[in-house]
Amino acid sequence: MSYFKNISKVQYEGPESDNPLAFKHYNPKEVVGGKTMEEHLRFSVAYWHTFTADGTDPFGAPSMVRPWDEYTGMDLARARVDAAFELFDKLGVPFFCFHDRDIAPEGDTLKETNQNLDEIVSRIQDYMKTSNVKLLWNTANMFKHPRYVHGAATTCNADVFAYAAAQVKKGLEVAKELGAQNYVFWGGREGYQTLLNTDMQLELDNLARFYHMAVEYANEIGFDGQFLIEPKPKEPTKHQYDFDAATAIAFLQKYDLQDHFKLNIEANHATLAGHTFQHELRVARINGMLGSVDANQGDLLLGWDTDEFPTDLYATTLAMYEILKNGGLGSGGLNFDAKPRRESFETDDLLYIHIVGMDSFAKGLKAAHKLIEDRVLEDFIEKRYRSFREGIGLEITSGKADFHTLEAYALQNDSIRNESGRQEMLKGMVNRYIMRVD
Repeated sequence: MSYFKNISKVQYEGPESDNPLAFKHYNPKEVVGGKTMEEHLRFSVAYWHTFTADGTDPFGAPSMVRPWDEYTGMDLARARVDAAFELFDKLGVPFFCFHDRDIAPEGDTLKETNQNLDEIVSRIQDYMKTSNVKLLWNTANMFKHPRYVHGAATTCNADVFAYAAAQVKKGLEVAKELGAQNYVFWGGREGYQTLLNTDMQLELDNLARFYHMAVEYANEIGFDGQFLIEPKPKEPTKHQYDFDAATAIAFLQKYDLQDHFKLNIEANHATLAGHTFQHELRVARINGMLGSVDANQGDLLLGWDTDEFPTDLYATTLAMYEILKNGGLGSGGLNFDAKPRRESFETDDLLYIHIVGMDSFAKGLKAAHKLIEDRVLEDFIEKRYRSFREGIGLEITSGKADFHTLEAYALQNDSIRNESGRQEMLKGMVNRYIMRVD
C-alpha cells in the first residue's frame, strides 16, 4: 500500500524550477569543498513529528488525519513503519531518528512494552536490509508517561530511576541492533519546577551516575555509537539541567563524562535559552563538543518551542559556517526535529516541508563554503585581533605578562585607539554571499 500516492521520488530541478515537489538547491551528488552535499548535510527525518504528530495543541483537537491512522495499537505501529520507509525513499534522505515510544506503544508491563518494541524493531530491520537509509540516532521517551512526573534520572523516586535505567538499557540494545550511529539523551523532565522541594545536588549526582551506567553498558554490549546530550533551557520543566551548551559542557566536565559525550544542538532550543543558533554551535565547536544538530527554527515572537522547519537562510548559512569550521559533524547529522504547522494538515505537506528544509540548508552550505573559501570573516577577525600577535599583546597571550608589567605598560601608553567592529558591513557581506550562490 502506498501512503504517498501520485508522488514520485523527489528530484533536483534547480533554482529556476517552480515545482514544489522538487529540490531547488539540494543536489545530493553535487560536490562542495571536496564532499557531496549528501555527505556534508546528512539529513534525517524525525519519526515523532512526521509520523506520530497529529496537530494537537493546548487549544485544539487533532487536525492531521494520516492515511495510516485507520489502524490502532500495534497495527498502527506497523503501518507507520511502512509509511516511514516510503517517505524516506521518496525524499532520498540517508537517515532517520526516533524515540522508543514513537515506534511502538507501551504495554501493561515493561516486559510487554519490550516485546512490542522488539516486533517493530524487527520490521524496521527488514526494511533497512533493502533500503539505503540508516539510523542516525535513537533515544528513550522518558517524559510523556505519568511515571516520569518528577523526572527520570533526576526523580525523587528510586523505583522510577530503576525503570528509566531499564528503558535506556533496552534503547542501547536497539541502537546496537539497528546500527545507530549515535544515542541521544534529551532530559525532557530532568530539571525542576521549584527549588522549595528539590535536592539539586542529589539530582545532578544521580543524573551523572545514570550517564556513567549508560557508558558502562554500551561498552559491555559493544555499542560504539556517539553519546549525545541535547541542551534545552525549559519546557516541560521550569528549569532543565542541560540549560544550554555551556551548562551541559560544564556538567560533563565536572562529572568526568566529557570523553564520552558530545552535544546535539537544536536551533529552537538556542532561541529559548536566549541565544542564537550560531552561538550554541560555536560554544560546542570551540570546546570540541559539537556532535549533531536538530535542524529547525523557532518563532521569535513566541516564547515556546514551535519546532518549525528551517527557512531562514541567514541562520542556515551561519549554522553551516560553524559546521564546516568544525570539520563536519562526524557521525552526527542534520535531523529535522520539526513539524508542519497545525494548519498544514494534508499528508503531502510532509514532503513540501522537508523539501524546503533541505533546500534551505543546501543553500546555506554553499554560501558558508564560499565565505570560508574567500576568508571573508577570517581575515577581518584576524586583523581585528592583530594587537595580540605583537608587543604587549603577544606577551599577554604567551603568558609572559603579569599585572606589574601591564601596569607599567599602561602608565606609558596614554593614547588608546579602538577601531570599528563594522558589524553592519559584515552582515551585508554575508547577505551578498547568500544571494549570489545558486
